[in-house]
Amino acid sequence: MISVILLEPQKAGNVGAIARAMKNFGLKELLLISPKCDPKSKEAFDRASHAEDILKKAKIIPYAQLKEFDYVIGTTAVLGTDYNIPRLPLDPEQLGKRLAGMKGKIALVFGREDHGLSNKEINDCDFIVTIPASKTYTTLNVAHAAAIVFYEIFKHSEGKKSNSHIVFGSAKEKEVTLDYVHQILDKIEFSTPEQKATQKIVWKRLLGKAMLTRREAFAVIGFFRKVLRGK
Repeated sequence: MISVILLEPQKAGNVGAIARAMKNFGLKELLLISPKCDPKSKEAFDRASHAEDILKKAKIIPYAQLKEFDYVIGTTAVLGTDYNIPRLPLDPEQLGKRLAGMKGKIALVFGREDHGLSNKEINDCDFIVTIPASKTYTTLNVAHAAAIVFYEIFKHSEGKKSNSHIVFGSAKEKEVTLDYVHQILDKIEFSTPEQKATQKIVWKRLLGKAMLTRREAFAVIGFFRKVLRGK
C-alpha cells in the first residue's frame, strides 16, 4: 500500500489539490507531518473537489513513524551529481515500473512548498525521485509534481499485476541488511570519517533502489554474515 505523506505543508489549497490527484490515480491514504496550515479548511475541501473522503480520513503523524514503512521514497527538485550521492534520483517513470504490483508499506514523501526536504530528511529516505524539467526553472508546484508521480505509478500498476505474487523485503529485513553492511564497513580502514559515511549512504541508496525481494534479502544477509565470520 502506498501512503502519500506531506511534510510540513504550508498551503491548504495544495493539500486539497493533492488529495484530488490521489483520487484521480487510485491512491487512498494521505498522511501529514507537522502541517503549517489547516488541512481540513474550506480552502482544502474546495480544492479537493470530489476527493473529500480522502481529506476527511487524512491523519497527522509524527516524523518518527516513517520508520514503520518498508520503503520511504522522497521527492526533490534538486538534482544530485556523482559527488552528491544522497540526491541521485530516479525519475517518476522508473519509480512506477519498480512499484508495479509491489506489496508492502510504501511512504511517498513530498516536502515543503518553499524548500522541499532537508538533506537530513533526504538521507532518511531509501531513495528519491525527481521530475526532469527545463533547466531555466526546475521546481514544480508540489501538487503538480505529485500528480505526475501518481500518474506514472498508476500507469505502470493498472492491469499489470505481474509482481503481485512476489514478497518484497520488509523494513526489518532492510534494517538487518544495512546493519551487516555497517559492521563490515566498520572493520575497514578509511582515510577519513567522511569516506566511511559516504559508503554507508551509497549502500543505503543501492539497497533502496534495488527493492530486494524477501528471498533476495535473506540471500544478501546470509552472504554478509559469512563475510563477517570470515567464511
